[in-house]
Amino acid sequence: MRMYDIIVKKRKGQELSKEEIDFFVDGFTKGEIPDYQVSALLMAIFFNKMNTKETADLTMAMVNSGDVIDLSSIDGVKVDKHSTGGVGDKTSICLTPLVASLGVPVSKMSGRGLGHTGGTIDKLESFSGFSVELTEEEFINNSNTIGIALTGQTGNIAPADKKLYALRDVTGTVDNMSLIASSIMSKKIASGADAIVLDVKVGDGAFMKTPEDAKALALEMVNIGKSVGRKTIGVISDMDQPLGYAIGNALEVKEAIDLLKGNGPKDLLELTLTLGSYMIICANKAETFDEAKALLLENINNGKGLEKLKEFVKAQGGDSSFIDDTNKLPKAKYIEEVRANRSGIVTKINAEAFGLIAMELGAGRETKESDIDLAVGIVLNKKREDKVKEGEVLAYIHSNDINNIEKAKHKILNNIVISNELNKEIPLIYDIVK
Repeated sequence: MRMYDIIVKKRKGQELSKEEIDFFVDGFTKGEIPDYQVSALLMAIFFNKMNTKETADLTMAMVNSGDVIDLSSIDGVKVDKHSTGGVGDKTSICLTPLVASLGVPVSKMSGRGLGHTGGTIDKLESFSGFSVELTEEEFINNSNTIGIALTGQTGNIAPADKKLYALRDVTGTVDNMSLIASSIMSKKIASGADAIVLDVKVGDGAFMKTPEDAKALALEMVNIGKSVGRKTIGVISDMDQPLGYAIGNALEVKEAIDLLKGNGPKDLLELTLTLGSYMIICANKAETFDEAKALLLENINNGKGLEKLKEFVKAQGGDSSFIDDTNKLPKAKYIEEVRANRSGIVTKINAEAFGLIAMELGAGRETKESDIDLAVGIVLNKKREDKVKEGEVLAYIHSNDINNIEKAKHKILNNIVISNELNKEIPLIYDIVK
């Protein structure tokens, strides 16, 4: 078999066999096939696309390029949740303990933030002492005893995906549905979950800008999951404005804690209940969405979700007293108000821009090597559809550097649109793909 023939075949728009896909993924991972040939194949895939079978074969080739985690020693149906990334998305912090409090084991591998999207691990490190450096024995034990464990991504999960993504990034081939879907699903499948609930974001702050593209991506990923025997559900949710009010690590942790105390923002609560309900259904703990939602709400109201978060933080070395007293979380030196320069209705909050403003304040990383400041960020006081009067507070800047506040204030005002009337209502949940 020759790589040249595989390139020519896909250039002609023909279907690649499983053997051909395995050959190129294996050879590229081992360094036996050069970048320039794989770049040519990626460009052919970009223009001629892959069908459902090819996409599933590519996914499994990447899964099998490294370690596949065996979670069989963890009792029950293991359900994982994945978000395609957004601004202010702290859902995992309140969702995972809430689901675990209903007897569904949540054994997750999570990442750190890069660019305008935040990482769950960074946020959880707002708890003093919290660590994701668990041994395999600790990971399994925590999953079985308290029902929740979280670890960082290991270097040998889907190594082919890491190499392919780096090449896609520099060859203009990132934006292809099959390549995106196989990249996400290879890591989820290799992580060992029995079922996967996907939060596919759509809008200004998401990779997918239109509902149609988000649905196509969700369908692609759900089909991959089903083809390899994983129960998979896609939830298409809004990221045309930040989720909740807080953007920044410790600020988002506080908001997630508030939700479990029964005081969370309406949009964060709705998304948590939607994703959580499908996780509960996948784990066979409820038959209908309404039944699952009622169970989740009950464990917010009775405090069991909050208690599970305390157990989880303590089990991973964190100071769980921060949950009872959120004033212990990292705090910024300066909190500056941003006031509206006109009256009207908030019709647009540019989510991606707000993520970048928070990053510039120190809440995110420009490169993988960048340090982050857990205390800083932005807390919105108004969201889309809210009425606002001139001089009213739109947002609060949390900063440890007095010199970056004015620049942030200017950018915030430029990225909140205040109009005389509301253009259109945008749903939080667009669609469910099963």
